[in-house]
Amino acid sequence: MFGPHARFPFAAARRYTPPDVPASALYALHAHLGATHAVLVQAACHGTDHSALLDAIAGSGGRYRGVALLPEDATADTVRQLHEGGVRGARLNFVAHLGKPPSPERLRRVVALIAPFGWHLCVHIDGAALVEWLPELRRLPIPFVVDHLARVAAADGLAQPAMRALLSLAQCANAWVKVSAIDRVAGGQAPFTAGLPYVRAVLEHMPERSLWGSDWPHPNIQGDMPDDGRLVDLFFEACPDAALRQRVLTQNPLALYRD
Repeated sequence: MFGPHARFPFAAARRYTPPDVPASALYALHAHLGATHAVLVQAACHGTDHSALLDAIAGSGGRYRGVALLPEDATADTVRQLHEGGVRGARLNFVAHLGKPPSPERLRRVVALIAPFGWHLCVHIDGAALVEWLPELRRLPIPFVVDHLARVAAADGLAQPAMRALLSLAQCANAWVKVSAIDRVAGGQAPFTAGLPYVRAVLEHMPERSLWGSDWPHPNIQGDMPDDGRLVDLFFEACPDAALRQRVLTQNPLALYRD
């Protein structure tokens, strides 16, 4: 969620300024979709001020967890305070539009900080960068989640190097993939069905380590704005097997978050 900025100001150095989309809108969306539990990822426009995220988690009655953006000077106390507020992971952004990617040293520092708390690393990366960073990611000693299908482009086909790299994570026991942002994979062109083969391929290769996400409230959209009910329908279309849906939507996140 974003803001409201009058209560939770956006970061001065933000790369985008979204409209207010407060936690109350998030709660209403989840009630409409029938989602009882969720994981909230810190929005880049809020920087490393997690006030809005922690407030939304606190208001969920224990049903939400969070993923943080740690500051450069984060300490174990920083992580401990976030953990007490319901955060269970840290995100690193490797995509160019959100700024300079972290160095390998920064990646290792973050991993060393969060490992004692049982957190995972959320990796927001695009396909070309995934190919480059794959050896480093494979060496990580903690679970990591590749966000948004690594933002692969459906226009480049299933045989593209980025997709091969993504599917190769099936052989990495601590790697997870979030089958979210199908609209971005489809190039922003509704009804986004061009992204279905990519979701299906990940579910086929990594059924026990796939997660689903909505990417709501869809910042920095280049193309058609997705309808979240339609995104749920698309996931059901990509995953018609009820047992597998149950695994991806419930069992897998419970295994990763554990509490």
